Amino acid sequence: MTTQAETRPSAAAKPLRWAADTVATMREGARLRLDYSPQSLWSIDRMIEGIRREGAPYAAVAEVLRGFGAYAGEVMARQTGAEWWATGGDHWIRTPDGRLWDPIDEARRTYAGNGSLRLLCRDAADSASRR
Repeated sequence: MTTQAETRPSAAAKPLRWAADTVATMREGARLRLDYSPQSLWSIDRMIEGIRREGAPYAAVAEVLRGFGAYAGEVMARQTGAEWWATGGDHWIRTPDGRLWDPIDEARRTYAGNGSLRLLCRDAADSASRR
């Protein structure tokens, strides 16, 4: 395990792939166009809520949630000028104000009924704009 955090491009490689896979899957499977806008996170939050209501076990949706979180993280990066950071296999978004955000874990919390990717992105954008 490394104690040094990696910055873009190496830290972003996996989350960018997960996000792109999610965009393609949603376009083809759910007929949902994701455009990396903050508004698109409304659709992601609703999609996660629908999966939760269906009662899918977490193990069955863990990779989907990871993709949703990576997509939200990339929306945050594009909106705030943030960068992906990684250490020990975990990935975060670091906004220009130095704060770390965990959109992949936020997707898990959203699935549990205790989070929102849309609100996380809004909070990160608000934080970044106050610096």
